[in-house]
Amino acid sequence: MNVTNTSIALARPDISQREIDAVVEVLKTPNLSLGPKVVEFEEKFAAQCKTKHAIACNSGTSALHLTLLGMDIGPGDEVITTPFSFIASSNCIMFVGATPKFADIDADTWCLDPQETDDAVTSKTKGIIPVDVFGITPDMDAFMSMANARKLRVIEDSCEALGATLNNRPAGSLADAGVFGFYPNKQITTGEGGMVVTDDDTIAEIARSVRNQGRGSGAGWLAHERLGYNFRLSDINCAIGCVQLDRLDEILDKRSAVAAMYDKRLAGEDRLTTQAITPGCQKSWFVYVVRLQDGYAPKARDRILDTLREEGIGCSNYFAPLHLQPFYRDSFGFKPGDFPVCEALSERTIALPFHAELSEDDIDRTVSALQRLL
Repeated sequence: MNVTNTSIALARPDISQREIDAVVEVLKTPNLSLGPKVVEFEEKFAAQCKTKHAIACNSGTSALHLTLLGMDIGPGDEVITTPFSFIASSNCIMFVGATPKFADIDADTWCLDPQETDDAVTSKTKGIIPVDVFGITPDMDAFMSMANARKLRVIEDSCEALGATLNNRPAGSLADAGVFGFYPNKQITTGEGGMVVTDDDTIAEIARSVRNQGRGSGAGWLAHERLGYNFRLSDINCAIGCVQLDRLDEILDKRSAVAAMYDKRLAGEDRLTTQAITPGCQKSWFVYVVRLQDGYAPKARDRILDTLREEGIGCSNYFAPLHLQPFYRDSFGFKPGDFPVCEALSERTIALPFHAELSEDDIDRTVSALQRLL
């Protein structure tokens, strides 16, 4: 097809003049890193999540890494997580020398299934990482009840769920610790960035130290108490984050309005289904993903994706099964059929263009092209 229309981006950040001005103000100061904007962003974020601590770092991936270190999880330990996620939520387990284990997902919410997780626990299991998939929290009460009974630690991966709640409790606050990411396709962005939130003083202390080359609280610049990394987030990034967080309700409302336009146009489309919401969850819209019915073969989905891209419409196959990534198959012997619910979903998902500035015309064009290709 000869495309003459402007391409529709799969995602884009929502940046206003306020963020630009905030960055310029920081650039006029000598505090480009380890300065007051980092503290301000952390304090605002802790208030948003209703947690005692918030520790800023350079990515959601680093936030996961720091939290596992803070929980003293390492070699010989197993951590159970979902195979339907971005790869950071399982790679982080290997960063600390532990072994990732997967459990299958709920067919409706697409989140980690608590019963499947319980069945996967062994004597080596030390932790669980449920993921708030696409802005929907799983049944965190079930995970915490299981963890308390089995003496396990739980990290809520909320990288896709800032602003979501479960029974009026903020995402990220529902486990021993929560993590967030601020890549430009997220609800808010800092360019790159992440955050650990927790009420646990030990996790917070270790995360703050390890992100800053292992320095201790109040210690000198060349005093290092433990092995650490440079996972710091600059004041420039945090200046963007402070404004974005101030605008969170506005941004979430705009994203919800875009989702509502998609919902209206796809209502009654029986060739597609969408993600169910966990009871008690208030979703925070991260992406708009549809699932083809089981009659569609994976190659049919891939042809739809290819054609949409050829027509200038951004799209993706969120998510490919983690256990079938080549490195995981080679390292742990995973194979097709190990997690059938995840695999059936992954073969049929289509992420459509989604961001706060998406126009009604863009949505009309996207839905029209999708329905023509079904």
